[in-house]
Amino acid sequence: MSKQTLDKPQSPEQLSEILLVLDKEKKKIQAVKGIDKNGKLETVDANKKNQNQFMRVDKNGDLFSNFFSNFLSQLKNPTRFSFFKVPEPVAIDMVNEMQKQMDRPTPEGEQLMKQHEVKTESQQDYKQENQNSMETRQTTSETSEYRYKPEQIDWETMNNLGLNKEKLEKMNLLDPLLRGFKTNELVPVSLNLGTAVTRMDARLSLQQNDEGAVVVAIHGIRKEPNLNFAFFGHQFTKEDKDNLLQTGNMGRVVNLTNPKTNEIIPSIVSVDKLTNELVALRTDFIKIPDEIKGIKLNQEQKQILLEGKPLYIEGMVSKKGAAFDATIQFNADKRFVEFTFDRSNTNKQMQSSQQSQSQEAPKIFRDKELDKEQYQKFKDGQTVYVSGLVDKKGKEYNGYITFNKETNKTDFSFQNPNKVKEQAKPTEAYKTQTAVNSEGKTNEATKNIKEPLNSGQKNPDSKEQQEQQEVAKASAKSKGRKM
Repeated sequence: MSKQTLDKPQSPEQLSEILLVLDKEKKKIQAVKGIDKNGKLETVDANKKNQNQFMRVDKNGDLFSNFFSNFLSQLKNPTRFSFFKVPEPVAIDMVNEMQKQMDRPTPEGEQLMKQHEVKTESQQDYKQENQNSMETRQTTSETSEYRYKPEQIDWETMNNLGLNKEKLEKMNLLDPLLRGFKTNELVPVSLNLGTAVTRMDARLSLQQNDEGAVVVAIHGIRKEPNLNFAFFGHQFTKEDKDNLLQTGNMGRVVNLTNPKTNEIIPSIVSVDKLTNELVALRTDFIKIPDEIKGIKLNQEQKQILLEGKPLYIEGMVSKKGAAFDATIQFNADKRFVEFTFDRSNTNKQMQSSQQSQSQEAPKIFRDKELDKEQYQKFKDGQTVYVSGLVDKKGKEYNGYITFNKETNKTDFSFQNPNKVKEQAKPTEAYKTQTAVNSEGKTNEATKNIKEPLNSGQKNPDSKEQQEQQEVAKASAKSKGRKM
């Protein structure tokens, strides 16, 4: 349990190094700001005034390699430039030293340049890479950008949490963990504290501690977001609190302070809707798409989203081809633009859609998919026999399911509920027995029998009972005669 973190607040991503560039034609060292849409490198002078514009890069070797390869593939004339990666706290001083080397070369200065230079491939290699299809580049990026490796995980700690590699893979949770994200769903974990065992649902993530070791972070469920205390130096205003509680997004960029380095980091803040944990994301990491649901965003709209503000968009088209309007906003936890539908215009439409969806019978029951014939009967409200179900202990079992249209839930029974009901109906013989023995009612065929009837008995079934019935009949006739 030494290598796990419990309920630590999530800070904005910490990128500890700055990307510098030497323009070989101008012989000038500057800080990289980015690349414009035409593939032209954007730079700024490396001074305190511009430090919020510096491009920050991850110190992780594998992640940086993938980023830098992607970066150069978008840049025109990459061989015109040489790039350097330097620690953020000394970036400005390092630029001054490197510029001195360009103006007055020395062996010491040359060694400094080589020490921090980012090794690039030849121009031909990048030219060839730029000729590759977009699909190929995307596939490479998607499959190779992992922050962690499986062997870096402390699997002993995972076992102590009731998890292992096979289980995480089966739940499709290992991939997002290795990419540096939280699991996209709650995971049941067990915490063995020695004198007590606690079981809880939580989201998990992998993080590096101060020693560089990979640890498991447990993001437990909170009753509500903690908005009454400062969050990395930011004190929430009433408007901040209202926005976070109503939409899950604060709706503006604020400066947060890294408690270790005192770095000021422009960030947006959102609420993890699964755990109520506050999550921050530095604005460097906000990526706004060019198009959302068929609507191309202009620069003004993109800027609104980059600032964490909500944006109302009209005329978007759903997957089913239906037009709709909605408010969109960038979510720091999800790391993408999410939809917040306008209640005044779409609330009734959403409720109708949700009601329609909720009334549709599910095709899968306890991980078992129904075939066409089963599903048709199930959807029509008939009872369907399902085999091959597996319980939590891995044992198979079978049973009957019926879709309850009133509750929109699936009823399960180990016995056919229709047959059980049918078998439970009392027979005529049983009704007679109950009426005579328990309710004091009479039955013409057995009303003169003194002892209780047997199960299913409707007539006298012994010689003694027949004699009792005959004597009673004769006595009734004699009483009926007039003297």
